[in-house]
Amino acid sequence: MEAVMKERKCWECKSPMKEFVGVDSHEVTYKYWECTKCGDKVLDMEQLHEAAEQYRKLKKAHSVTISRWGTALAFRIPKQIVVSQKIKPGEKVIIQEEKIGFRIIPEK
Repeated sequence: MEAVMKERKCWECKSPMKEFVGVDSHEVTYKYWECTKCGDKVLDMEQLHEAAEQYRKLKKAHSVTISRWGTALAFRIPKQIVVSQKIKPGEKVIIQEEKIGFRIIPEK
């Protein structure tokens, strides 16, 4: 079975639209359609739901304060994350630098 290419027409000028990927200030990526003629931009419901899911995950994020511990910096892991991820004192983790921020991965 052949994949069907989505074809969209602009609501304003009826010209063809192309799908693009954008990134907002919170590093949320989203897909959108842009008119090749007038530049009108729209999101369909699937694109909107994908972006909304990323925002829901951001909303669940926890804000913590960075403290100084001797010459190092540290932060406390909120109890809710400790419980849900089953983190125990003394466990080792890997800290991986990302484009913006970092990721903490348990060594298991």
